[in-house]
Amino acid sequence: MIACLDLEGVLVPEIWINVAERTGIEALRRTTRDEPDYDVLMRGRLKILDAHGLKIGDIQEVIGGMGPLDGAAEFLDWLRERHQLVILSDTFYEFAAPLMKQLGYPCLFCHSLVLEPDGRVADYRLRIADGKRKAVTAFKELKFSTIAAGDSYNDTTMLGEADAGILFRPPANVIADFPQFPVAQSYDELKREFESAAARITSR
Repeated sequence: MIACLDLEGVLVPEIWINVAERTGIEALRRTTRDEPDYDVLMRGRLKILDAHGLKIGDIQEVIGGMGPLDGAAEFLDWLRERHQLVILSDTFYEFAAPLMKQLGYPCLFCHSLVLEPDGRVADYRLRIADGKRKAVTAFKELKFSTIAAGDSYNDTTMLGEADAGILFRPPANVIADFPQFPVAQSYDELKREFESAAARITSR
């Protein structure tokens, strides 16, 4: 069985919200919790970075001061004792490295940024469209059972494709739009949802 987890909002704080708080640019607070179309969201972010002269070093400086959510590392330790673990995220490798170190270097599938020599973020490069769902599909084709957890609109196709999907601390709009998924508001609740899902899957 493979546990598939989102990164931001599930294990670490939202990176762009932290950048917004550090820079005072309120428009950067918009995340996949607010905008279902990831390309629309990222194109808007790139324009904002250019308008304010922010470069990759500015973002990495913010990330360098971040850490996992309280209890996240302990939850991953608990999970790794029971299942294989893969982080499926729409973040970028250029962002994630310091945070992965603090989480014990779990396996991470995500995207890449296109950077100019001066550090300007020129573009972003998706590994593949709808990659979270397609990763779960591939695991299932390899005869793995899957349990997935995420918090935002961009996680919902992954949750729907998995043998069991769980929302973790989602905003009210995501809960309202996807009532079919159970909701966990703490890591203890998330553990119980994983245990319940694993029991249902193995009893089939």
